Amino acid sequence: MRILGLMSGTSADGIDAALIDLEGAPPTLSLKVIQHLTVEYAPELRAQVFAAFRPETSSADRLCRLHADLGEAYAFAAQALLDAAGIDAEQVDLLALHGQTIWYEPPTEARPGSVLTLGEPAIVAEWTGITTVSGVRARDLAAGGRGAPLVAYLDWLLFRSDQARGLLNLGGIGNLTALPAHNSHVPPLAFDTGPGNMLIDYCVERLTDGAQQYDDRGQLAAHGTIADGLLAELMAHPYLQQVPPKSTGRELFGTQFGADLWWRGEALGLPPLDILATATAFTAESIAYAVAHLLPFPIAELYIAGGGARNGTLMQLIAARLPEVAVNPHDSLGLPAAVKECALMALIAYETWHGRVGALPVFTGARHATVLGALTPGRQWPPPHPLSPLDSDPVAREEIR
Repeated sequence: MRILGLMSGTSADGIDAALIDLEGAPPTLSLKVIQHLTVEYAPELRAQVFAAFRPETSSADRLCRLHADLGEAYAFAAQALLDAAGIDAEQVDLLALHGQTIWYEPPTEARPGSVLTLGEPAIVAEWTGITTVSGVRARDLAAGGRGAPLVAYLDWLLFRSDQARGLLNLGGIGNLTALPAHNSHVPPLAFDTGPGNMLIDYCVERLTDGAQQYDDRGQLAAHGTIADGLLAELMAHPYLQQVPPKSTGRELFGTQFGADLWWRGEALGLPPLDILATATAFTAESIAYAVAHLLPFPIAELYIAGGGARNGTLMQLIAARLPEVAVNPHDSLGLPAAVKECALMALIAYETWHGRVGALPVFTGARHATVLGALTPGRQWPPPHPLSPLDSDPVAREEIR
């Protein structure tokens, strides 16, 4: 099947889109990338997304409008990808839509977790004409899982090796998949390590008065000095010591946490560049702590994907804190880092279409594995039997058209 994957992560900087060809079935699966592009959010839309992140600046009417506006943005990104690839929508079998996560609550012993992900799939299916799979986290949450990290299933299918390795995705949040050696009979593990780019991006926007949204190649942080005392305070956060499986999001390490970090830095008399350098070191230190102390087995290799992989300062800090681990770019595995999350969405849609599970309980903590997502039919929806008596009446069918 040819599947169009759409992804926007917790950094909320834009939409990644990719055309993926998939064939076979687990555990033997073939995945090929046809085309990829990124469409940045318009400034006004990004501002609305960030307003929705915070309860004090959000409201039911704003969320309602944003749901539709994001649907249009996803449909536009899908069409831009089709145009770039020179492919008609009729040549695409499915569209996989993650949507923009606005709020996430992990499960507790008393109740299942919940997630609010915006981007109306009906608008995407209507505008593109492609049958759309969306809402991919909800069923795992309903089954007692955390709905995350879903990327671990792709890692497990495609990247197991004869030696233990880790795969780290550095989006807004860092999430780690630890894969034991192929025939070791030790279960794999996946969890969120803590902040990825989220706090770094916040500090860059404060530092530049909104002129920059991220630290390009880590050049700004490279000119700052890490404040060891503040870093030690940050590393005392209880989430970092929590035993996996676990997951987190913007609710814990988002704007409120970033504002507190900035205030604490200013109270210590730190220059803005030093606050940024310390935030960058916090991400690196939290990842190194997870690898060194929270994994049930040591890993020899760590492959890093996501926007954070382009931050040279962050990558150097991670490597320095893990001297016994070979730190490599994810691209060296044969799947470009920029495409990975779109490929994941395509994989989940592919499995959903075939009635197969899209996540494993060992990664999410669910009571059992589930088929993920909901289908919104496109123009080429092929019902196996008439949907209503009108389908057998050509006159009535033509009147409806």
